[in-house]
Amino acid sequence: MNFNLTEEQQMLQDTATRLVRDGYSLEAREQHSRSEEGFSRAFWQQLGELGLTAVPFPEALGGFGGSGVETMLMMAEFGRGLCLEPYVQSVIYAGGLITQLGNPSQQRDWLPRVASAQWLLTVAFEEAQSHYHLNDVQTRAERDAEGWTLTGRKAVVIGGHQADLILVSARVSGESRDEHGIGLFLIDPQAVGVERRSYQTVDGHKGCDLYLSKVRVANDHVLGEPGQVLAALRYQQGRAIAAQCAEALGSMEEACRLTLDYLKTRQQFGMPIGQFQVLQHRMVDMRTELEQATSMAILAACCADQVDSTERSRTLAAAKFIVTRAARSIAEQAIQLHGAIGMTWEYALGHHAKRLVMLSHQFGDDDHHLKAYSTLLDVA
Repeated sequence: MNFNLTEEQQMLQDTATRLVRDGYSLEAREQHSRSEEGFSRAFWQQLGELGLTAVPFPEALGGFGGSGVETMLMMAEFGRGLCLEPYVQSVIYAGGLITQLGNPSQQRDWLPRVASAQWLLTVAFEEAQSHYHLNDVQTRAERDAEGWTLTGRKAVVIGGHQADLILVSARVSGESRDEHGIGLFLIDPQAVGVERRSYQTVDGHKGCDLYLSKVRVANDHVLGEPGQVLAALRYQQGRAIAAQCAEALGSMEEACRLTLDYLKTRQQFGMPIGQFQVLQHRMVDMRTELEQATSMAILAACCADQVDSTERSRTLAAAKFIVTRAARSIAEQAIQLHGAIGMTWEYALGHHAKRLVMLSHQFGDDDHHLKAYSTLLDVA
């Protein structure tokens, strides 16, 4: 297999690298994190102007027709820079659902705005009791002559505090864990009956819990066939998982780089501590974990846009499991090799460690995906 990047892919990676390097210092990130928006709106607009938010969309819908590999190249740089913008939620997950489920009018009206960064979307699929299960939905949608009425609560909606539209899953029929009976609705956060309670997450991002009380949704803001969207939710979450693995990869690479630099410069007993064999062995362990995670992130990127299948689902579950375990191991080892300085607020490593922990729980933790992988093996 040829792992060399094409000229276009190399240019895309270089563009993302320069953008993050020049505009996302740790000090700037902290200012963005403390702001009301929780990220940089100017940086988000730059992504749109340079076409980075358009990469995954079809050319006919205002995009560049990029694959999971192109997404991986960008996400790794965003992870390296600890970028706060909800790219995965808006472009990959929400944008992917509109591409897959939207009718021609919805695609034509909405996707160019997402691709140009005019709109910021997010997804609200988790609930307090759901524990990563997309089919565990208690939010209800009732149909009437004029459209739909939504009532319920969604938890940990990353980017929901500033989103222009939020994609919400709601049950139109059946019991709370039925595979069928789930619909997908686009709601305006400013609509009557919508309440958002915002907060900052442990890794510096911002999100909200979403409370819906008889929120009206017009028929033209319903995606797909009500009651039949679960397969699409799972498929697009697979694409989001592949992008998330790439982000974690960039963050792990930076954590390894910071640790190696520290071992070369920190003096103890008149010599750099990197000369101590036991610390060299631990650095090798970190690099080994990184190489395994790199292989799985590349595999996930290559299969992310494939036709839905058991093999694709197995691969993505395995990738999330391996990358999550590697992320936790690298974060812990890096902190221990740095000592107390590793968790100081002014040093980037602690922020990478927190981000890696957060990524390991989004879209399912390692135990969840190990169980999913095992179940998919039984199916095969």
